[in-house]
Amino acid sequence: MNSGVVYAFAAYVIWGLFPLYFKALEQIPSLQILAHRMVWSLLLVVLLLAALKRWSWLKILREQPAVLARFALSALLLSSNWGIYIWAVNSDHVVDASLGYYINPLVNVALGSLLLHERLRALQWVALGIAAMGVTVMALEVGHVPWISLSLALTFGGYALLRKTAPLGALEGLAVETAVLFPLALLYLYWLGTQGQNAFATAGVSTRWLLVAAGPITTVPLLLFAAGARRMSMTLLGVLQYITPSLQLALGVWLYHEPFALAKIVGFGLVWAGIAVFLLDGLRTAWNKPRAGTQPPLQAEDAIASRL
Repeated sequence: MNSGVVYAFAAYVIWGLFPLYFKALEQIPSLQILAHRMVWSLLLVVLLLAALKRWSWLKILREQPAVLARFALSALLLSSNWGIYIWAVNSDHVVDASLGYYINPLVNVALGSLLLHERLRALQWVALGIAAMGVTVMALEVGHVPWISLSLALTFGGYALLRKTAPLGALEGLAVETAVLFPLALLYLYWLGTQGQNAFATAGVSTRWLLVAAGPITTVPLLLFAAGARRMSMTLLGVLQYITPSLQLALGVWLYHEPFALAKIVGFGLVWAGIAVFLLDGLRTAWNKPRAGTQPPLQAEDAIASRL
């Protein structure tokens, strides 16, 4: 089997099982979990970069301050996405969170059209329209816009848009983003400690290790995904990405028994129909497109993923 498929599949499965991890920490306030995720992710990424002796990319930050500004903005979007997701899972909104990642690829297409002036094909417009109908049905059922789903889709879509043209690889980019967030996270945890509210200081040993595990749990699937994406077609990668929200939806409905009423069934059905049209259009386009024979250069994530 293509190693890229294995890497990407593993990444999507890990992301799909994230609710199990965050539910194990539901006694910890979401903002504290987010802060620990920032701190431990940076420490792990720095260790990996030191082991690989990959520091030449720092020259780009020194010579191009605009790159650092771009990563500061992507860090803001990433932390917002993480925070909303953690809160959603621990507030019994796993199903709503899964919807956000179902519609995220369609949001990416819409953002590409609006901000990058990419021309949408007819079937892509149809897919967006059908998915929008699904979101509208669910909004009418609950009486308000499904803000959890849309916030997750928009923040991650904006993040992907910024990273699309970023001059750094996945590992280096995550290092910059977590470094930007690290001082704020550390100050917040210090302040909690002075108030006697830092859960890390009062929790049991198992909970402390779970918080420390936020580093590898964040970093490993990202590296697997980056390595997988470089070894396979974007079409197949686009198909595999629905593993994540499908696992999240299954956990929300069958394990956590979240409500899945008729309106949600209809709404999800319309979103799935839009996704099906989107995928069919992508498959048709890929079928008619000649294959490129070039292999991208090795990156840090390739070296690490091959050892996982």
